[in-house]
Amino acid sequence: MMKTLKFLLLFALATVLLSFTIVSGGSDDTLRTVSNTAFKRGEKLNYRIHYGFVDAGIATISVSDENKEIGGRSTYHVIGTGTSTGAFNFFYKVNDRYETFIDEKAMCPVIFTRKVDEGGFRFNQDQIYDQEYHKVNANGKEHNIPPYAQDMLSSFYFARLFDYSNEKPGKIDSIRTFVDDTIWTLKIKFVKRDTLDSDIGKISCLVFEPMVQKGRIFKHDDDLQVWISDDKNHIPIRAQANILVGSIKLDLNSYSGLASDLAIVKD
Repeated sequence: MMKTLKFLLLFALATVLLSFTIVSGGSDDTLRTVSNTAFKRGEKLNYRIHYGFVDAGIATISVSDENKEIGGRSTYHVIGTGTSTGAFNFFYKVNDRYETFIDEKAMCPVIFTRKVDEGGFRFNQDQIYDQEYHKVNANGKEHNIPPYAQDMLSSFYFARLFDYSNEKPGKIDSIRTFVDDTIWTLKIKFVKRDTLDSDIGKISCLVFEPMVQKGRIFKHDDDLQVWISDDKNHIPIRAQANILVGSIKLDLNSYSGLASDLAIVKD
């Protein structure tokens, strides 16, 4: 069950990937410049994962205060952690850590690391990206990638830069990322605007449905929904999955260091 929870957590974060929005670009040997008003250093988002009425895990995603230069370019250092809690620790303990260094101007990954510890099973991933020549070295093996391909963590932050102000219900977007040595194409449908009663209050949100494959975990291809804040931050507030054995939710329960005011609805 905890493995399913972890899968849904990562999938929920990835579901906010919608479109490449390049503000300016250049030749093949010049990285683009992308405007960022969605997040800043020092941001921290805390989530709880619950299965039915039972809390099953916690997740934290943060942007470090540090400004580390890699190859003479400034980067954002993003850290994501996920751990199991309570009774779930007794039969499937999870302690995962993800880190990515994102080029501050081009908004694409430079280095990605993943340390997985789940139920006694452990493995590490290390990826070094060459965005100029569209290649990535993953644990010593070189792969060709699309221009400005994202890793599973940097993709979440890149997607927040998209302008959703004119998004129309039914619109489907897609994007490619590099995950587990594979280029992954994700298709997502915008559903509606909604006001969500959440752990942090009433929030104006945009609702999206990733197009999932039914049968293995999901009964229907629309059984996963994601709510993101309808403001400049575009942070995920909730992800909810109806699976074959119940319902799993990922809820934001605290935050700090946002770049803009959150879309809180006052009564």
